[in-house]
Amino acid sequence: MTDIFQLEGYSVFTGDLQAHFPGWYRQRLYSSLLVVADTHTRRHCLPHFLASTGLPADVPVAEIPAGESFKHIGTCQHLWQQMLDARLDRKALVVNLGGGVIGDMGGFCAATWKRGVDFVQVPTTLLSMTDAAIGGKLGIDFQGIKNTVGVFRNPAAVFIDPAFLKTLPERELRSGFAEVIKHALIGDPALWSRIRHAKSATPEIDLDLLRASIAVKVRVVQEDPLEHGIRALLNYGHTIGHAVESYFLETDDPLTHGEAIAIGMICESQVANDGMLNEVIEVIQRHYGHRHIPEAAFPALWALMQQDKKNAGGKLRMALPDATPFAMKTLEPGAADIEKCLLFYNELT
Repeated sequence: MTDIFQLEGYSVFTGDLQAHFPGWYRQRLYSSLLVVADTHTRRHCLPHFLASTGLPADVPVAEIPAGESFKHIGTCQHLWQQMLDARLDRKALVVNLGGGVIGDMGGFCAATWKRGVDFVQVPTTLLSMTDAAIGGKLGIDFQGIKNTVGVFRNPAAVFIDPAFLKTLPERELRSGFAEVIKHALIGDPALWSRIRHAKSATPEIDLDLLRASIAVKVRVVQEDPLEHGIRALLNYGHTIGHAVESYFLETDDPLTHGEAIAIGMICESQVANDGMLNEVIEVIQRHYGHRHIPEAAFPALWALMQQDKKNAGGKLRMALPDATPFAMKTLEPGAADIEKCLLFYNELT
């Protein structure tokens, strides 16, 4: 499978960062560079990035706190201030070194700085490597609603080096694996078969699996870059999953993004009466176990779903895979359907 995926206007490079980044960077003649990292990636990932790219050890770094709870306009103001302090002009480059939060928010800040400066995504989590870093969706959360303020703007490039996965705890690997499961279900039966027949509850990640998952995302984005049609399929599991994630984010025991999306895939498959529901349940419970959702939370979850970006005409819209790869069906479930699927999920053991 290829090391380089081509999208309109940019490339996704997979494999050793040293093999791709230095040559690409030398050709671009940027005036300056700023790395955006969080407290974790600055410590655990920046040394590998600098060693692989040959950039100087004193490269400017804009550091933000780690975590979804900091993905808001206040953190953006902090980043913009650091861009101002670094004197970034319109010929500068922003490097987003981190997971989905860094990619979404760092890209959003770069896309709006001086009406847009180039940025590259250097994802360091499985979630961002296989999904969030690709496709040009950028944004922040607002009033507890995920990604409700944002823009479409493509990166100048994406560099996916699996060496960064060695820095992750198992829970973060498992979180990202939910997006791999999603991609398998929507577009790659062979990948789904590999996942189904794996014996371990720990995700088995290698470069072939990464590239297979990336290939699904790339194909959908190529066909529908601005989500006017089939790209909504990439939101499978996210209508319910984002609401569940937002709800638990305010508790003492938040879910990771992938854990919430895993719950969402089960629930949405139940709403659709999907013939693969039992397979989906078996795979997801093997990797994620079960998290009870309090019935008292159901009204709040329904209210959060009312803000989903796919909704139209006041109706909840849910995109799910159909019988063949890359085929999509759209449902408009009501409150009773959502309550039924959440009760169904709670009854699983």
